[in-house]
Amino acid sequence: MEPFVGGIDLGTEGVRVCVLDLEGSLLAEAAEPIPTYETTTGIVEQDPEDWWAAVVRCWRRVALRLDPRRIRALAVASTSGTVLVLDARGRPLRRALMYNDARALAEIPAVQDAVGGPLPVRPTDPLPKILWLQRYEPDVWTRTRRVVHAADFVIGRLTGRWVTDWTHALKTGYDPVHRTWSPALSSVGLEPTMLPAVVPPGTPIGEVHARAARVTGLRPGTLVVAGMTDGCAAQVAAGAVAPGDWCSVLGTTLVVRGVTEAPLRDPRGRVYCHRHPEGFWLPGGASNTGGECLRKAFGNVDLRAMDVQALACSPTGRVAYPLVRVGERFPFIAPQARGFVLDPPRSEVERYAMYLEGVAYVERLAYDLLTQLGAAVGGTVFTAGGGSRSDPWLQIRSDVLGRVLCRPRHTGAAVGAAILAATVVVGEGLIGRTRAMVRFERTVVPRDHTQGLYAEAYSRFLAALRARGYLE
Repeated sequence: MEPFVGGIDLGTEGVRVCVLDLEGSLLAEAAEPIPTYETTTGIVEQDPEDWWAAVVRCWRRVALRLDPRRIRALAVASTSGTVLVLDARGRPLRRALMYNDARALAEIPAVQDAVGGPLPVRPTDPLPKILWLQRYEPDVWTRTRRVVHAADFVIGRLTGRWVTDWTHALKTGYDPVHRTWSPALSSVGLEPTMLPAVVPPGTPIGEVHARAARVTGLRPGTLVVAGMTDGCAAQVAAGAVAPGDWCSVLGTTLVVRGVTEAPLRDPRGRVYCHRHPEGFWLPGGASNTGGECLRKAFGNVDLRAMDVQALACSPTGRVAYPLVRVGERFPFIAPQARGFVLDPPRSEVERYAMYLEGVAYVERLAYDLLTQLGAAVGGTVFTAGGGSRSDPWLQIRSDVLGRVLCRPRHTGAAVGAAILAATVVVGEGLIGRTRAMVRFERTVVPRDHTQGLYAEAYSRFLAALRARGYLE
């Protein structure tokens, strides 16, 4: 029987599971929402037990579609920078602090002094949040024996082993150049013994044990392989795995990533580099702007219908920066940044179109920044994420970027995780296996008549960012 591979994505709003064959065909998938506990003071939390319950429900639904005994291996992806603390038995001591939890403002100076270096420390980084726990929840911290990431928790439940990959570990203080945890971590009360072992993505970790198999329906002995952060895994699913490849993952937020032969240095810390499993580098950055603005601003309207109407009235010639939270991290760092609308829309459809265009302006600025830092960005960009499913938005983004956009048939971090699992099953490197499994279903080219209008609006967008002190 032909073997299958599986992927798990612990995303911002829910869990997704998928199963692929070795040619990249999607055989089954399931998704479950995850409740988020959020306040206006920057607190964003999720319950790890909700993650596990959703993973279990997803696999049980998949088992109704195919024989889980054919799944040879699986991998797990999750949000980058989400951390949780466990007791000696691996039980969560509290809800996880999500990647966009920004409560730890007061802890930044102490962490910056401890870790040193030129890159800025942000309140959403894991280390300030860990220091916050020490200061404000000492009873929790005294019982903490492990600090892990979201994917690590699910891997621990599946295999009983506490292992992470070096993409998840990066923001918690892992040095991808020297492949070790930073010795500065002890300065913020975090000892290496509290952290999981670190391995390259695609490394076999362990097998699904009998107890986990009983509740999930997976076959006991299914191999669990180290995955990647959701952004990196989605990059794999998009097909951007070889030097010179770039992709935009447009989901709740916009993540831009590529592959270079050497690390891309950014003294301001807007761009960071993960390590590629085959020795290259994965530079990129994650914006706080993205598809979330549509859900926040337009509620339960029919977004598909709005997409079509928005394309009909684009270019609008008007400018909006649709940031729905406070603070931006990429393609510029501005903790004080707030969204704005320069030109009052003449209709609700035009306002919607301005938001689509505004996200595209952020995307264009990202590629402009990467080019300024020395990256070679060609005329074609791969794209993935929920936002890429909209053909009208795809066209608007292509027009604004002035580049061809290519969308794979199957996208998302769960797909990328499954491709990583397939590298172990086949015994092939990530580049070769991705080329074998990723197929493209849509290619969009810029419309010639839009270029001048979008160039003018983009210039106004940049001027507005500079006027507010967001962009130098």
